[in-house]
Amino acid sequence: MTDSGSSDPRSPLDAAASGQPSEPQPDRAGPGPDGLDGVWDVVVVGAGPAGASAAHAAASQGRRVLLLDKAEHPRYKTCGGGIIGPSRDSLPPDFRLPLQDRVHAVTFAYGGRFTRTRRSKRMLFGLVNRDEFDLRLVQAAKQAGAVLVTGVTVTGVEQRGGEHRTAVVTASDGRSFEARAVVGADGSASRIGRHVGVSFDQIDLGLEAEIPVPASVAADWAGRIHLDWGPLPGSYGWVFPKTESGSLTVGVISARGDGERTKQYLADYIRRLGLAGFPPSVESGHLTRCRAEDSPLSRGRVLVAGDAAGLLEPWTREGISYALRSGRLAGEWAVKVAEAGNAAGVRREALNYAFAIKAGLGVEMRAGKLMLTAFERRPYLFHAAVCLVAPAWRAFARTTQGHTTFAQVMRQYRAARKLASLASR
Repeated sequence: MTDSGSSDPRSPLDAAASGQPSEPQPDRAGPGPDGLDGVWDVVVVGAGPAGASAAHAAASQGRRVLLLDKAEHPRYKTCGGGIIGPSRDSLPPDFRLPLQDRVHAVTFAYGGRFTRTRRSKRMLFGLVNRDEFDLRLVQAAKQAGAVLVTGVTVTGVEQRGGEHRTAVVTASDGRSFEARAVVGADGSASRIGRHVGVSFDQIDLGLEAEIPVPASVAADWAGRIHLDWGPLPGSYGWVFPKTESGSLTVGVISARGDGERTKQYLADYIRRLGLAGFPPSVESGHLTRCRAEDSPLSRGRVLVAGDAAGLLEPWTREGISYALRSGRLAGEWAVKVAEAGNAAGVRREALNYAFAIKAGLGVEMRAGKLMLTAFERRPYLFHAAVCLVAPAWRAFARTTQGHTTFAQVMRQYRAARKLASLASR
C-alpha cells in the first residue's frame, strides 16, 4: 500500500538534495596575533549539527562568531543518519544533502516476526553519512562568516562582570575565548550543559554497526529501511542502507542499565537479518540523554542546544532535527543576548529563547514521552496499527516527511489518543 498523499514522486527532500554545494570559505582572522583574541559576539562550543546551525544563524547576521570543536571534520559519528522533513526544512539555504539513499519503503517487524513492508510514492526521508553531513554544515557556517577552530577541548565557562557582561570559555590547553554570548552544543556530556544545570529524566544506550556488504546485498536494501520492535521495554532496531557507499547501518537502542541484553539484541538482530557473515567496519555505542521538562536552557549569557540541552525525540530518539532546529534558534537568540545592554535584557532574551524551544520542540517532546510510555507497555499494538491500519501508516509517513508531528497527530486524531491510552494501561 502507498501513502494517500500527492502522487508526485518528487518530495521537497529530493529538491534539497539536488542543489549546488556551497564552497567553503577560509577562516577569517580577528584582531590580535592569532586572530582569536578580543571579545567575540558569539562563541559556539561544538561543531555538530546544533553548533554549526547556531554558528550559521549568528554569522548570517554579520556578527563575529567563533566555532570551537575538539575534533577535525570529517569524523565518524554514531548515528543512523536519517534526515526527516523537519531536518530538511531547517538546513541553510542552498544546502546540498549528501544523500546515500532515498527511502520510499519501511519493513516493520515485531521481535523478528510478523513482518510487513509499507511503501510511499513520495520519499519518506533520506539517509546520510554523518561525517559528510556534518562537514557540509560546518562549511556552510564558515561561508556565512564563522571562524572555525578545531583541536580545542573545552573545560568550562565562567561569566564575568558586575552584570555578567561577558562569558569566557576555557580550554584544556590554557587558552580562553571571551564572548558576549555562548552557545553550548558540545554533546550529551556537555561541559557547557553542566554549567547551565541541564538535567535528564531519560537516558538510553544505542549500539551500532557499520556493515559493508556486497553490491547484490546492498541492492536488496536500496530505498528501504527495516524497523524491529525489540524484546526490551522501549527498544527497537533499525537497518539504514547507505547504498552509495555499499554499507548498512544496523543498530538497536534501549534504556541504559541493561547493556548486556542490549548487546545481545544487536547480535541476534544482525543474525536474523542474515548479515552475521559480513564483518562490520565500525562498531560503536553512545548514550542519548533526554531533558527533564523543568531543565534550564540558559544561564546568564550562556544558552544550550541540541544534545547538550537534552533535546531529542523521546520515543524514536531522533536527534538531528532537534539539533538543527534548536541550534538555529540558539544562534538567533545568542545575537540578541550579545546585544542586550544590561542584565535584565540578557534575562529577557534568554527567557524568550527558552519559550521558543518549549513552544515548539517541548510540545513535541511531551507527546513523544506519552508515545514511549505506551510503546514500552504494548509495542504489539503499535506494530499492528502501523502495519494494518491505513490512517496509522499515513500518520507515520506524514510525520517522517515533515507534514505533521506526533503532537499534532495526538491532538487531531481521536484514534491516536485512544491507542496511546489503551497501550498505557
